[in-house]
Parts: sequence; C-alpha cells; structure tokens
Amino acid sequence: SILKEVSKPHLNILTAEDPVEFELDGVGQVQVKEDIGYTFASALRSFLRQDPEIILIGEMRDKETVDIGLKAALTGHLVFSTLHTNDAPSTITRLQNMGTPDYLISAACTLILAQRLARKTCTECRIPDEDINPTGLTQIGFTPEQASRAKVSKGKGCPKCNNSGYKGRMGVYEILNITKTIKEAILKKATTPELREIAVKEGFRAMQDMGREMILSGDLNFREYERVLSSG
Repeated sequence: SILKEVSKPHLNILTAEDPVEFELDGVGQVQVKEDIGYTFASALRSFLRQDPEIILIGEMRDKETVDIGLKAALTGHLVFSTLHTNDAPSTITRLQNMGTPDYLISAACTLILAQRLARKTCTECRIPDEDINPTGLTQIGFTPEQASRAKVSKGKGCPKCNNSGYKGRMGVYEILNITKTIKEAILKKATTPELREIAVKEGFRAMQDMGREMILSGDLNFREYERVLSSG
C-alpha cells in the first residue's frame, strides 16, 4: 500500500521479499532464497548498484541487513522495511539489541509504524455487552468518567458472520515520529519506557488508545481488545 502511494513512473523502486505476495506495476521485485545464499542483505547490496530511489526490504532479520538498510537511507534512498517487535518505541531497543550503532539508528530512522490485526464486531448482530462493567473498562485504561458513560457492544452471532460475532478484520495502529528529541534520546541510550514517555509528550498515541476508541465506536469488543492489545 505504501509503495502504491509513493510510486511514480520516473522512480526506480526495488523490493526484496519472502515471498513476493503481490505484483506491482513499475516496481522491480525479487524473492530472496536463503537456501542458495540470496538473502535480504545480498539483495540489498545488489540494489544499491542499480541506483534506486526507493527500496523495500521485506524483513530486517539480522544486523547485516539492518546496517546496509540504514546506511542506504543515509545516502538519499527512501527505505521501507519490517521488524518483529511489540510496539513502535520498542523497535529502537530491538535495533540496539541487534548490535546496530545508536548514531545510525538516530540518523537514519524517520518514522516507525506498528500495527496489530483485530477482528471487527459484526455490524449485523451487534448488541450491547451487558457483561462488561465500568471496573473492567478502567482496567484497560479508560478513566472512571469515560467508563461510566461508555456503551460497549459485542456480536451476538448471525448467519452473516457464521455465528461468530465477528466479520472482517481491521488494523490497530500507532505511529512514532522520530523527532529531534527522540533522536537525541536514542543517542543517550534511552530505554523503551523513556522513549515512550518522550513520545507521548510530543503527541504519540499508542495502539491501546486507538483500541479504546474502537471499543467506543462499537467496532471492537472488550474481549478482542484484551486478546490483541492487553499484552502490549
């Protein structure tokens, strides 16, 4: 989706994926094959000899790939990639734990988006959830005032959702903008909680914040919130 947004006919866009899931017009896509030694890192090195403007690395699995990718970002390339972490702020710590120098993380990273998928409450059989009380809502971050006014719903189950109470999925997101303050904190080896605290002061909203809004809108039920977001 991101590549479709930034794609232009004059741009050289290259991707390394495992596997290639969607064919994109105007994009050079290659599939890595680690069993023959064609890794994300080797694909990335090859890309840099082809003068691309935009690079997508399917996943940063090791320090070598991370270092090459971040250095590519420092030399004028727009680089996208993915990494397995619990949330956006902990991505910084994950990169540090992989052995990536703080200066490289601070200089190269511009934005981190974290997401989880949640099942959407069926709109055809949505009913008030009488089992959820204000105490339960305060335990997941609602203020007492919000909890007392909140109307929580659930799916009763119907033929449209195969009696599951859910129909479709939706993304729950958080976006961490790597501001000057965050960059300075990275260089000072700030912990994940410290990075999160700084980010919140600058307007950062966690996935849990978005999840609570989805509960109030009726799209997300309490149990699905707990399943997807309470561990975050």
